[in-house]
Amino acid sequence: MKKEDLEQKYNKWIVVLSIAIPVVVAILFGVNLRKLGFDVAPLSFLPPIYASINGLTAIILIAAVFAVKNGNLKLHENLMKTAIGCSLAFLVMYIAYHMTSDSTKFGGEGVIKYVYYFILITHIILSIAIIPMVLITYVRALAQVFDKHKKIAKITFPIWLYVAVTGVVVYLMIAPYYNF
Repeated sequence: MKKEDLEQKYNKWIVVLSIAIPVVVAILFGVNLRKLGFDVAPLSFLPPIYASINGLTAIILIAAVFAVKNGNLKLHENLMKTAIGCSLAFLVMYIAYHMTSDSTKFGGEGVIKYVYYFILITHIILSIAIIPMVLITYVRALAQVFDKHKKIAKITFPIWLYVAVTGVVVYLMIAPYYNF
C-alpha cells in the first residue's frame, strides 16, 4: 500500500475518533450510575491513580523526544505507543470515576480560583484538540512519512505535554476538596 493511501485510509478514522471521543466522554460525564439506581461503589480511589498516569505520560513524552533526538527510533516508537496507552487508561479511569462519584467543586477563593479555572479550561480545550493531532502524528509515522510526521509532532508534543502536566496540576489543586 502506498504511503499516501495509508494516510487516506486512516483519515476517516481520525475524523470519526476526533469527534466521537469528546462527544462520548461528555455524554458519559453526565451519567452517574448511582443516581440512576445502580448499586455501584464510588471509585474514589481513582483520581490519584489517573493523575499519576498523567504525570507518567509527561515523563514518557519527554523521554520519547530524547530518544528520537539521539537516533533511537525503536525506543521512540515504543515510548509513544506507551504514552498513547497511558492516555487511554487515563480516559477510561476518568470516565469510570465520574460515572460513579459526585463531582467535586473547587473550594479555593480569590486569585487562586481564577488560576484554577484558567488551567482547567485550557486543559479541557487542549485535551479535545490533542486527539486528532496525536492520531495524525501517529498515522504519519505509521505511513513512514517522516517529514510530515516531524512537522506536526513539533506542534503535538508541547500541547500533549501541557495537557498531561496540567492534568496533574488540576488534581493537586482540587484534591483538598474531595469528600473522601
